[in-house]
Amino acid sequence: MYSLILFIPLFSFIAACGFGRFIGEKGASLVTTSCIVLTFMLSCVGFYEVGLCGSTTYVDLWNWMDVGLFSVSFTLMFDQITCVMLIVVTGVSCLVHLYSTEYMNGDPHLCRFMGYLSLFTWFMLILVTSSNLLTLFVGWEGVGLCSYLLINFWYTRIQANKSAIKAMVINRVGDVGLALGMFVCFDTFGSLDYSVMFSSATECVDSSFIILGYSFHSLTLISILLFVGAVGKSAQLGLHGWLPDAMEGPTPVSALIHAATMVTAGVFLLVRCSPIIEHSDYALGVIAIIGASTAFFAATVGLFQNDIKKVIAYSTCSQLGYMVFACGVSNYQVGLFHLATHASFKALLFLSAGCVIHAMADEQDMRKLGGLIKSIPFTYSMMLIGSLSLMGFPFLTGFYSKDAILELAYSSYTIDGCFAHWLGTLSAGFTAFYSIRLLVLTFIVPSNAPQATLLGSHESPWKMWVPLWLLSFAAIFVGYLGRDAIIGGGSSFFQQSIFVLPGHNNVLEGEFMSTFVKWVPVMFSFTGAILGFILFNLPKNMFFGWMGGSFGKVIYTFFNNKWNVDFVLNHYLAKPALRFGHDVTYKVIDRGLIEQVGPVGITNGLVNLTKGLSRLQSGQVYNYAFSIFLATTLILILVRFDLDLDLAILLPMLYYVAGSSKVKV
Repeated sequence: MYSLILFIPLFSFIAACGFGRFIGEKGASLVTTSCIVLTFMLSCVGFYEVGLCGSTTYVDLWNWMDVGLFSVSFTLMFDQITCVMLIVVTGVSCLVHLYSTEYMNGDPHLCRFMGYLSLFTWFMLILVTSSNLLTLFVGWEGVGLCSYLLINFWYTRIQANKSAIKAMVINRVGDVGLALGMFVCFDTFGSLDYSVMFSSATECVDSSFIILGYSFHSLTLISILLFVGAVGKSAQLGLHGWLPDAMEGPTPVSALIHAATMVTAGVFLLVRCSPIIEHSDYALGVIAIIGASTAFFAATVGLFQNDIKKVIAYSTCSQLGYMVFACGVSNYQVGLFHLATHASFKALLFLSAGCVIHAMADEQDMRKLGGLIKSIPFTYSMMLIGSLSLMGFPFLTGFYSKDAILELAYSSYTIDGCFAHWLGTLSAGFTAFYSIRLLVLTFIVPSNAPQATLLGSHESPWKMWVPLWLLSFAAIFVGYLGRDAIIGGGSSFFQQSIFVLPGHNNVLEGEFMSTFVKWVPVMFSFTGAILGFILFNLPKNMFFGWMGGSFGKVIYTFFNNKWNVDFVLNHYLAKPALRFGHDVTYKVIDRGLIEQVGPVGITNGLVNLTKGLSRLQSGQVYNYAFSIFLATTLILILVRFDLDLDLAILLPMLYYVAGSSKVKV
């Protein structure tokens, strides 16, 4: 059964992409959707057996690599962390497959699209079920490949090409960190298997790694390098630029990437490697600070975005910051719980946005929408539920997970914990503001859409609203049902799959902290929501008069340009790197040193040597006689005095003597 969870999506991909011409669009849609639904059902059985009953399972498929002391087997590991991720990945994926069959209806490449979705799911399942870092790296690179294929699905669009290339290149930066982390892991532990590394981590607390004569704490170096990989995949500050641009792909792709697959891989890596990261206070501080900074940065940028999908994309980036700094304050289980709850309401928001775009003739600019509450009331209800859950409205799913992160960050009583708590609290207010702004501009204010488009707007077919309806239940009830069972003070759900040092465990402090501190994020959320509703319901002259002032223009331009981070990265990092690559590595090393020492230099040298030797054949007998006499004399001198002659000198000389002996008559 456990092997089927991994291989059914692979069969789905082969059926859709290999036999799509034979089974047709309807056949491909039916096969892929049915396979992923079956995978979800098996994942539910696995969640019961492994997650609730505590029966950790290993499935050894084959021995993959066995080179000297390096041995890697392709083994599937099903523990509590894996089972939570399986429910998230397969649950969202099967709903996205069903949604896509209608959303992409009429596209001439529907079979290819459905196959790519299944391949994306398969690689993500490899990633979460891996029992070692090398197998995880296969899934890690696989989801990166699928993100490129899906973002660039409409490959005739130049912007889609650029966005896909940007996502691939930025993720390669993070992948370098993960690859280097794997090298240091093998040097430190002698294995890449989780069971070996995690059981040996305590014994390697004092070990060091030497780089260029400098000594580094091994576990700290491993933690930082693994975190660099997570920064790229989970779009943390510095390597976040690919995530909003990924919106160029079809909307179902955005839902799958942002809710269940690619961006969650980095958080999963941090949770999985908790036994290593826990032994480095420095790494924990770095993770907490970068995660909190990402949450604040993305929330402020989301305030001034006008594309409905980019607003939701920046909210994803912000929520990933919450998950990351939860790991930074040693509350991995809460970060994983927020990952699961976030998947429900974020998929709901993206798929609802797809319904809006579908109804409004592919219009995504919120300034050109409005007045849709009467045309598509069901979609409005779904987006309202998703937005309220995102902003942490009391007793919805997002409230239980996000507020738990902020409470535990505050109760850690450390500088980085307090920093993360207050930045996260401010971000909660901004999140509520742009969530209400999205609702008001899209559904409530008078419409700015063309009359024909507005009159033609309608609710989506059942294949699109059924996933919304199911996700809305998850966005309302999952937090309440799972909070105490999974992350409660007395819960032992994760057992030994997550390791936290006794000095870092502050679950009880979070339970019994001040009630006022617990309600501060809620008050910020309500304040942001009220301000958003009032400001965007003001008369246009009043609101745009303030925004059109000198101060308003500066604020709007700064945040709409994303803090000019892209400008700084492009002009101070990317351009110098490209210039260095062209002027030094390409011209000097590739075209210079390597070519001259390598095959081009050898070829040119041999050609020149043969041309020079050929010129010696003048056709004059006395020249040949003199050459033979000179060569013979030289050889006799060498033999007489027992001198060594280099082979590289002797061979051309003998070749010349032999050639010069062919005297023309």
